[in-house]
Amino acid sequence: MRVALFVTCVADTMFPDTGRAVVTVLERLGHTVEFPQEQTCCGQLHFNTGYRPDAVPLVARFARTFAEYDAVVTPSASCTGMIRDNHPLLAERYGRPDLRRTVAELVPRVHEFTEFLTDVLGVTDVGARFPHRVTYHPTCHSLRGLRLGDRPLRLLRAVQDIDLVDLPAADSCCGFGGTFAVKNAETSGAMLADKAAGVLETGAEVLCAADNSCLMHIGGGLSRRGSTVRTVHLAEILATTEGTLR
Repeated sequence: MRVALFVTCVADTMFPDTGRAVVTVLERLGHTVEFPQEQTCCGQLHFNTGYRPDAVPLVARFARTFAEYDAVVTPSASCTGMIRDNHPLLAERYGRPDLRRTVAELVPRVHEFTEFLTDVLGVTDVGARFPHRVTYHPTCHSLRGLRLGDRPLRLLRAVQDIDLVDLPAADSCCGFGGTFAVKNAETSGAMLADKAAGVLETGAEVLCAADNSCLMHIGGGLSRRGSTVRTVHLAEILATTEGTLR
């Protein structure tokens, strides 16, 4: 199986350890992971802010870059949702027949990291060890968009020595929502305050999720409260075997 990593803009620019962690886990499971240098943004920012025709070249680039791979794995439920739901829509409305065909063939081979592990590879125990108190935030895209369900939690429960605790009101939004946090800062801040309070209530050392964008938002809120809780992408926990993060 030819496997490619789609790292995403946020991970590539701000959280490179997440991309490395995905590769570490998949290589531990016996897979070679390729990283096409031609990859860029999936176009979600353009799509969500109304510049949909401007997203079409990005859709075409993504399709061209990853067309030959058997599986494309990404550590972002948000970007996976954009590719699955909106690349076909953009290709159908603005693209030529060849783009529509390529996108339709590629989309089923694009997988969010945790669903690739559980659904495609059929594994939950990836050989991780993380002796820390951890709580998990199911981001809106993972919970309501991709409907990942308990896939991330099954992977976390299989981690050796982890103390996994439930997050109060776990299914509530953290208030990020991309540009929502900028355009509706007061509402976003109130939602963030509720989420941060829930995290602190757990007594967790680490908060994890399947989207770095939400972790960045929550992490900022926790930091401003003077909290020492670390926000860590789930992939980084799964990549850890010695019990400590980088």
